[in-house]
Amino acid sequence: MKFILIIAAIFASGCANKMSEPQTAPQKITGLKTPESAVQAKDGRIFVSEIGGFGKDGDGQITVIDKDGKATVFASGLDDPKGLKIIGNNLYVADKTKVMKISLNDKKMSVFAAATAFASTPQFLNDLEADPQGNLYVSDSGDIMGTGKGGAIYKIDANGKVTLLIDGKQDSRVMAPNGLLADDTGNVLIYVDFTSGVLYSYNQQTHALTDIAEGFGGGDGLVHRSDGTMYVSDWKSGKVYSVNRKNEVKLFKEGYQSAADIAITTDEAYLMVPDMKAGELDFIPLK
Repeated sequence: MKFILIIAAIFASGCANKMSEPQTAPQKITGLKTPESAVQAKDGRIFVSEIGGFGKDGDGQITVIDKDGKATVFASGLDDPKGLKIIGNNLYVADKTKVMKISLNDKKMSVFAAATAFASTPQFLNDLEADPQGNLYVSDSGDIMGTGKGGAIYKIDANGKVTLLIDGKQDSRVMAPNGLLADDTGNVLIYVDFTSGVLYSYNQQTHALTDIAEGFGGGDGLVHRSDGTMYVSDWKSGKVYSVNRKNEVKLFKEGYQSAADIAITTDEAYLMVPDMKAGELDFIPLK
């Protein structure tokens, strides 16, 4: 409990960058090709990763949705794009075994961290997160569709240098890390495991891995609001849960076919839920 209270306070201190004007209630976006992740830029544009066919290289893409709800292709030719994160004027994409960087200004795309930059070739790069210091974090969910093990979490600095933080060899509880959440100090990383459905915190200084909450089934996306509330999606059951400052888990929304990597709009008015199997991006009001 004390851990969540501390982290909630840290999160709250760093969430002042919000849109000054409230958004018009967004409409559900349909017709997407296996949407996995979503993120909103400061200018209001929403980016969605579309995997296409799993394991089919080259058919993945990033779609951008403007303020009027119009969807167009922003970047194509990706393999299995999943987690998205915006740092400055660049969009970072976890794409199968590598991390890509795409300029939000001119759409120029390049490899930020190649498969060879990792300690071992990634099996299933999944979620992305960033800390205020400019570091990027990526989860490798390992053999997520098979044994449910073999995963790891990596840290990537601004120059693209990759460092292994923790994997199953160091701690058997690390099986298929998925959704990531970094605190504002850059010391603590929270993640949910797809195999065990357990929410953990990892202290990068002490290397301590601590259980926070459990019962998330196929834990996928992980986000937080400035009031300290966290939201976790369960891909397997199509449910979204909330976790308050006391570590209490409550069902927040259900009825999705496969709730993937959730995100919160910049004004914290809506929770964005990519429903992978349904091919939709839904918006849940938070205010």
